[in-house]
Amino acid sequence: MSVYDYSVTKRNGEELSMKEFEGKVIVIVNTATGCGFTPQYEQLEEMYKNYHEAGLEIIDVPCNQFAGQTPGTDEEVHQFCTLKYKTEFDQMKKSDVNGENALPLFTYLKSQKGFEGFGKGEKALAMSAMLKKIDKDYKNNPDIKWNFTKFVVDRKGNVVKRFEPTASMDDLSDCVKSLL
Repeated sequence: MSVYDYSVTKRNGEELSMKEFEGKVIVIVNTATGCGFTPQYEQLEEMYKNYHEAGLEIIDVPCNQFAGQTPGTDEEVHQFCTLKYKTEFDQMKKSDVNGENALPLFTYLKSQKGFEGFGKGEKALAMSAMLKKIDKDYKNNPDIKWNFTKFVVDRKGNVVKRFEPTASMDDLSDCVKSLL
């Protein structure tokens, strides 16, 4: 199996095969419109503008599994992103990334790159403290921990890196640049 064996559902209900992105570098991210990490849309859009012509695609999967931070319809989420952050990459249908209803794509991504920690710093400590209250064993499972977890896929379809929401967006951008 590879990332190209999966699909996501567009806002309009159509299936989008990941095969359409063969030969591209892909960032796949679960997002939220009302999260402390939501301003990452700004850096994602900047990366998209800078590298789309060189082969970058961003698959934005809104998810409401983390503290209900993605209320509204798929169209409302899209309007929020385009009006507030002027995103040019599209938002997919709101979907689960963990649990029995998780998108198979995310199940695959988690099997390829598990959780390796939140890194260092204030946000990392805050995320660790919060998650310990929710799941004492959170460090030992590959589940998505929060909104704005990003997976980077190279031009051959290999999942090369997982970035937690606390990771530096500059590090994400550097990773993408190195693969283009």
